[in-house]
This record gives sequence, C-alpha cells and structure tokens, in this order.
Amino acid sequence: MLAPEAEAYPTTPSTGPMEVVTFVGEAMSSGEDSRSWALAKPAFTEAQASALVESVFGFRVSKVWPLPSYDDQNFHVCVSRSQDAADGPAEYVLKISNAEASKHPDVIDVQSRIIEFLRAAGFPTASVCRTKAGGLSSVVAVDRDSSVRSYVVRLLTYLPGRPVAELPVSSQLLYDIGRLAAKLDKTLEEFRHPGVRSLRREDFIWNLKSVPLLEQYLDALGQSRNRAIVEQVIQLFKQDVRTKLSEFRECINHGDLNDHNILIQSSKTASGDTVDQVSGILDFDDMSYGYYVFEVAITIMYMMIESKDPIPVGGHVLAGFESVIPLTAAERGSLFLLVCSRFCQSLVMAAHSCQLNPENRDYLMVTAKTGWRHLQQLFEMGQAAVEEIWFGTAKSYASGVTV
Repeated sequence: MLAPEAEAYPTTPSTGPMEVVTFVGEAMSSGEDSRSWALAKPAFTEAQASALVESVFGFRVSKVWPLPSYDDQNFHVCVSRSQDAADGPAEYVLKISNAEASKHPDVIDVQSRIIEFLRAAGFPTASVCRTKAGGLSSVVAVDRDSSVRSYVVRLLTYLPGRPVAELPVSSQLLYDIGRLAAKLDKTLEEFRHPGVRSLRREDFIWNLKSVPLLEQYLDALGQSRNRAIVEQVIQLFKQDVRTKLSEFRECINHGDLNDHNILIQSSKTASGDTVDQVSGILDFDDMSYGYYVFEVAITIMYMMIESKDPIPVGGHVLAGFESVIPLTAAERGSLFLLVCSRFCQSLVMAAHSCQLNPENRDYLMVTAKTGWRHLQQLFEMGQAAVEEIWFGTAKSYASGVTV
C-alpha cells in the first residue's frame, strides 16, 4: 500500500525556508547570448560554478568542469580538504536546476529527501551536501539587464562507476536492473513526508500519463514516417491505456532509470570471475506519482537503447522486476504500448529540445541514434510477437531455465 502522504518524515528535520543567494549576473554574458538567457537551461561558467560552491557550501574548489545534462546544468567539482576533514568526500556534483523546475522548490526538496531516504535504506544514491545555512539546497538569483532568474542549486557526492551506456550489458545485469527498479518503488512505499504531495505533478511531460501532451510538440518531427508512428502510439494510448489506469497499482516512480543514470562497477569474485554491480543511481528530477508498470516500461525502453539485440532485453528486465513485484494481467497487457510510449516521449522531446538548445544536440539526441529504429522494429513485430518473447523469457527465470 502506498504510504500516507500527510505523515511526517521522521529521519530528516525541516531546515526551514530555502535560503536565497543573490549572484552577480554580468559575467553571465561570457559564452552566453540573449537567446539562451531567455530559455530555461542554466548557462553558468566554470568560474561561476566554483564561486557558487565556495559561497553557498563553504568548500574551497580545486577543480571544476562541466558534465553533460539534458535541461539542467551539472558540474564535477573537486574540493580541497583541510586536515581536520581529510576523511570527507573530495568530489561532488554541483546540480543547477533549470529555471522552470526551480519555480517548484518544494518538488526539488522532496527529491533530495528521497535521495537521503533511499541511501539510508541501502541504495547506492548520492549524499546531499548541506549548505552553510544547513539547508539541502539554495536558490541563486541571477540579475542581468534588470531581469532576474532564479535557480535551485544542490551539491551531491560524486558516485563511482561507469554508466550502463558505456558497457556491454549481460542478461544477468538486465535482470538485476529490473529487480533494482522494483525494489526502489517498493521501498518508497515507506517514505513519509508532507511534501510528497508535490510529486502529484499534473501535466508533467515525463510522466507516462502525459503521453497525449506530445501532440503539441509534433511539429518538431516535420512530416515523416516517424511522426506517423508517434501519432498512432498516442491514439492507442488514449484508447487502450488511459482507460485502464484505474486498474494499475499506484506508486512513486523514479521515472528516468536510463542507461546514463545507472552506474556500474566491476569486481572480481574469489574464483576470478568478473561481476558487474550497480554502484550508483542518478537523477531523481523526473520523480512523480505513477504506477509500477510505468517504472518497468521506462526501464525496459532505456535498456534497449544501447543493445545490439534490443527486443529480448525486455524479458530480462521484466523477470528481475517481477521477482519483487509481479505485474497484474492488466499491467502486463499494457506493457508493450507503454514501452512504445516512452520511446515516443524521449524522441519527440529530444527533437523539440534541439530546436531550443541546438548547441546541446549531441547529448539530447543520444536516444535518437537507435531509438527510432527500435520503435519501428517494435511496431513491425507487433504486440503479440514481442510479448511472446518478453513473457517467455520472464517465465524461464521462474522455471530456472533462462532463455
């Protein structure tokens, strides 16, 4: 059962109102034009990022460099440690939320508290560093040409490992990732905090319930076969998924367990075998209330992206997920279309975002390199054929004979 939303979260006390730091904005003109200022994505320089870490979090920065990101801005930060704090972490990630997300600091706050909650429960999430004022984040107000824009900034410990996208992924690792997704959702049933209500994000474009909202972004695809597929998915979603939502079991979703947000580290067993294990879960910015079947569909879709043989991937992820949370008949019946729907969300929004941020095209179009081909293959095979593979693979795990 989903945790009551009104109960107080017992382990992390309130830090009071979020502090606001006024940041000198004239330097923002370096490397940034008036067009990017008008958009939501932050455009801080490395020098400004360093100044933020020192002024807001009190660390002396030794090195800082940018990390790839979608619509936020991230920096890898190395800090100099004093002798009395030599045992503390020396590497962090400075996360500057985009201007639109920063309008909802309550959502960002509950995301930070969930990160802490999951870490306490044994998940490999980052630690959220406190500001000098004791908060989990700070609002930085940037003043430029009589226009003020505010950004929420956080500092998280840097997690080791390589993203799934850079590794050959075994069926065992896919199973483990599916199991991790289910355990994460299951654990969040116990999360208690009044701010969790803010995760009921109406019309949030990255919630799978919001697939029909893609219609307003279709112009980014032009007139093409890809657009026709997306239009068909949207119509099928309206007919065959939206009408069944009441039959799905609700939960809090991470919502973005993609191949760049899961980190892996390899280790040697006593027998000399190499074992890959999840060493980090990143990016909780797309968290919202959804359904168990949403989480597994999103995870399947992203694990397909880098695979040379993408269709069987779903069966291994599903088997891992169902080892913790078996899906109901209604949820299983919608899984194929939900995976297609997530492909559409990612591909359409990437095309739209490229129009707004063409300088970030390489990162934004990572999914598109193989995503359209995978989506077309799913449609060409059809739901029955794909389900036969997915469900057959999942069943083989239960019988002990993996296909």
